Amino acid sequence: MTAETDAPPLPPPSCPPIIGDVAPNFRARTTLGPRTLASYRGRWLVFFSHPADFTPVCTSEFVAFAEAHAAFQALDCELLALSVDSLSSHLAWVHSIAQRFGVAIPFPIVEDPTMGIARAYGMLPSGATSSATVRTTFVIDPDGIVRALVAYPLSVGRSVAELLRLVKALQTCDAAEVSTPEGWQPGEPVLANPPVTADGLAEAGANGTDWYYRLGSV
Repeated sequence: MTAETDAPPLPPPSCPPIIGDVAPNFRARTTLGPRTLASYRGRWLVFFSHPADFTPVCTSEFVAFAEAHAAFQALDCELLALSVDSLSSHLAWVHSIAQRFGVAIPFPIVEDPTMGIARAYGMLPSGATSSATVRTTFVIDPDGIVRALVAYPLSVGRSVAELLRLVKALQTCDAAEVSTPEGWQPGEPVLANPPVTADGLAEAGANGTDWYYRLGSV
């Protein structure tokens, strides 16, 4: 992954991105060299924050993300982490994880000591008295659009398996123009989108199924 040389100013912290927004670009140092968010265009991206290095819940998450890295790569999806810790802290933590768990962290970790990126993305709550980011995850599509976001408190680790499922579901919805039901897994039935015209409604009814809930396959 190559970094672009320029990145526009980050938006005011009062305007964090929501689903459907263009993810704010930035340039930052990471454990694998400089990165801009724009350098991930053309691929899916899971961009996630963690409260602090050398903490137990974060360590469990990073081990799980590292072990799932190949599965994300198979979906043409990159991983990018962030906390407000310094680059030297990130590097020391990565080394410690390798020593303690025998796991190499194959994705970059962004340093954000000024908290500019964290505030632009709403990873720090308004009026926060601590610099520890909450466990916020953004799923960003190849066009740089925020497609999903999930936030967890400091004390609860997120599910890496669920984030992997979420990326698969979003890609399936885009490719087949369908929706996915609760708990959907690849290979299971999907939901046809409800008709939006009278002719479409009549056609759906003629098939002998409920027009608003039609299962299908992809």
